[in-house]
Amino acid sequence: MNDKSLDIIEEGRLAIKIEIEGLERVRQGLDHQFEQAVHLILSSKGRVILTGIGKSGLVGRKIAATLASTGTPSIFLHPAEALHGDLGMVMSGDVVIAISNSGETQEVNALLPAFKERDVAVIAFTGNRSSTLAKHSDCVIDTGVKREACALGLAPTASTTACLAVGDALAVVLLKLRRFSEQDFRRNHPSGTLGERLRVSVGQVMLTGQGVPTVRTGARMEQVVMTIDKKGLGAALVLDDADHLVGIVTDGDLRRAMVRHGQMFSKMPVDEIMTTNPKTVMPEALAADALALMETHLITVLPVVGQDGRLAGIVHLHDLLGKGQFKFIV
Repeated sequence: MNDKSLDIIEEGRLAIKIEIEGLERVRQGLDHQFEQAVHLILSSKGRVILTGIGKSGLVGRKIAATLASTGTPSIFLHPAEALHGDLGMVMSGDVVIAISNSGETQEVNALLPAFKERDVAVIAFTGNRSSTLAKHSDCVIDTGVKREACALGLAPTASTTACLAVGDALAVVLLKLRRFSEQDFRRNHPSGTLGERLRVSVGQVMLTGQGVPTVRTGARMEQVVMTIDKKGLGAALVLDDADHLVGIVTDGDLRRAMVRHGQMFSKMPVDEIMTTNPKTVMPEALAADALALMETHLITVLPVVGQDGRLAGIVHLHDLLGKGQFKFIV
């Protein structure tokens, strides 16, 4: 049932605005307790255990995954399962991050005596500094927000976003303090699509030989159009007699030239239409770098050139995003 009086776009913007307000409140409220949490984790000889239930539990799972992939060993512990045997996962030397907006979540607070017995430090993510959880924690990070984006004020929205942001902040700071490198990140993603993106070189995914659309300087535009059409990459690379790349002609260049020159277009030399000094990448560059260059300059193909300036191949956006044999998600 549609309410025609409801401005859907404005309601969406309002929800996002409320979440931004919550994030800003949490950002400004970060204090020495956040710093203490960082040092607790850095000095720990064990793992970081995330725990929470409901939406807080889902947030905890995400934070645990982010920490683990960025150099801080972490797992998620479901409070109900913990009370039925999974507490065996928690060892002396671990650090617990317990998430509860109210700080009075019964299932979470029931674990606090067991954490103390195991000599485990507890970091609380809560919106209530006076809560049971806060009082029994070693440090408290205030993730409280003024209001939820939910019109009823019931569904966790802005508060869960705030917790996620604080978790990301912890992960980023720890990553920097540990001097966690891109190479370390790859080791944690040996078979994932993101790992592939960071690991593979352009030389491994570029098209070479007959697959590369090339024409020579001086070629007529009718030949250039035929080359672009035949190779299907939306561009032709212009080479001199020594196979040095001197320019590129894209589909966009063709359209603009046809509008500008009309019937004379097909007989014109490519030198008058091509874009000189095109963006290029070297075979040794990472595929991720090639993609970043494409995104920055809003282009879909990159010529690949060697140290001597000679053309080595071409890489297309589709080769990076999944329509070829090499597939990954950005």
